[in-house]
Amino acid sequence: MITPLRRRLAACAMTFRVIATALVSALAFNATDAIAAAAPFEVEVTSATIDHFRIGRPDMRFGSLEFVGGLEMTSTSRQFGGISAFRFRRPGSDFIGVTDTGFWFFGKIDRDTSSKPTGMSDFSMTQMVDANGAPVSTKWEADAEGLDVKGDLATVGFERNHRIAQFRIDPANMQAPLRTLDFLVPKQELRQNRGFETVTRANAYGQHEGALVVVSEKSLDKAGNIFAAIIEGPHKGVFTVKRNDEFDITDGAFLPDGDLLLLERSYSMMAGVKMRLRRIYGESIVKGAVADGPVLLQADMGYQIDNMEAMDVWTREDGAVMVSLMSDDNHSILQRNLYLEFVLHAD
Repeated sequence: MITPLRRRLAACAMTFRVIATALVSALAFNATDAIAAAAPFEVEVTSATIDHFRIGRPDMRFGSLEFVGGLEMTSTSRQFGGISAFRFRRPGSDFIGVTDTGFWFFGKIDRDTSSKPTGMSDFSMTQMVDANGAPVSTKWEADAEGLDVKGDLATVGFERNHRIAQFRIDPANMQAPLRTLDFLVPKQELRQNRGFETVTRANAYGQHEGALVVVSEKSLDKAGNIFAAIIEGPHKGVFTVKRNDEFDITDGAFLPDGDLLLLERSYSMMAGVKMRLRRIYGESIVKGAVADGPVLLQADMGYQIDNMEAMDVWTREDGAVMVSLMSDDNHSILQRNLYLEFVLHAD
């Protein structure tokens, strides 16, 4: 059974931002720390299953979301953790992801006969390299936060040194970026540690014809809304997302119907950490508009959550629309690496 000890400790700790800054500084990777520059290395991950989302309660349905199962992952590797974004390359199975310490990771979700997640296997990591093939070793360059995957092309959003870069996916030999893209939002509007957390593609048959869409975490315009942009396609341009309450955006992915599902997070000393899923109407994602939509799920520390940073949407073999989440432990003993999985019902 998953112990709530670390969850209670986290509620009494400093804010996640303070913890992350301090620990990343202490654990910063440089060229001499690298296992081998750009060479993949295997990481053994041990998983404990999570059978219920609400702690101490058997509920499985939460509005339109139905909890399927989850994992708490641990590893003896000091590089494991700091998960910022991931995408499935095979629905519900093989995945690729990025960490905010400048690593790629690859792995697979193992399942039982009922398709519930039971573990994580074939996990490997590779340090990112710059245009010269040198390991990306400073937080300024390594802070990868958002990820989109189309075929063998990965598009990554970085904050601090704000950029959107594209890479060719080769798990055995990840190379320097192929190119960087114009993200359209004026660079001076992006806060250093509040950059592009969401990089995702619109529905291929919708109004934006599969164009890339980027959303910042908490870079606000004068009205207090969150900067975002459609950076490709016939209708490219800057828009904003309505900021509601104290929540900031940590990831997003388009649903099959064209709406954008956003993962959001908040933290306070009094309330601890919270997470939220908000559905942004696809038709509101328009140049110059303020996009908004309803909250589908909100959870606090009475649920199996942590610092929820990463999300993907995929379709199960039976046609069910699935939502998968991962957390970022900030390389802290007070936090956890989680994988959570839900069915999103049409109602």
